[in-house]
Amino acid sequence: MTDAIHTRNEMMIAAAARELAGQRVCFVGIGLPNIAVNLALHTVAPDLELIYEAGAYGAVPARLPLSIGDPTIVTGALAVMSQADLFGLYLQRGLVDVGFLGAAQIDRFGNINTTVIGDYAKPTVRLPGSGGANEIAIHSHQVFVVMRQSRRSFVDEIDFRTSPGNSPGHPRGPSVVVTDLGVYHFDDDGEMRLDSLHPGHTLDDVHAAMEWEVRVSATLDATPPPSAEELRLMREVLDPAGRYLG
Repeated sequence: MTDAIHTRNEMMIAAAARELAGQRVCFVGIGLPNIAVNLALHTVAPDLELIYEAGAYGAVPARLPLSIGDPTIVTGALAVMSQADLFGLYLQRGLVDVGFLGAAQIDRFGNINTTVIGDYAKPTVRLPGSGGANEIAIHSHQVFVVMRQSRRSFVDEIDFRTSPGNSPGHPRGPSVVVTDLGVYHFDDDGEMRLDSLHPGHTLDDVHAAMEWEVRVSATLDATPPPSAEELRLMREVLDPAGRYLG
């Protein structure tokens, strides 16, 4: 859906960025997490320190990086190191507050698949795989996920568990999931709960875009739409080519 004010992706990115208010150190993936985290850096989290998998800590990219190997990631960074040192000395030591990930599939407990669609030996689609996502999910204090929502992505059972979710009684996986329909958090038993519905969408839209009967907060909120400044930053500063905003 696109209206005269903002697109679905712009709503999702703005909502995801706001979840980072008050956070300090964020390990960010490329794609939708990348633009959401950089929007937070310009708005609700100006002291946020960005970590990119290639080996940059405290990154201040002059433009939106196109990949983890984009040179703009290291320019002006606080530190540049090997990938092994980044994972061993920062991530595995517990120095990362938030790991921000995308997903191809997710289930009600936040288990994530970014490996294959279909049977692993003969997949329908072979996805990029884990990269560092599994380690980020395990070692970050919190995990945020941003992804588009459909019955193909919000599934009752994922085809492959790339990154672990929350086990009943033992929350370990994502704490926030932001989609183009709403914002989800997790109950104490580890199951996903819809807390905020984006403008222009209904609970029927949410139910139609997932395979399980999702829990809904008793105090379901309406997500505030992107502000004029958030839209300006996304369209003019972060993604003027419109790679992610359409």
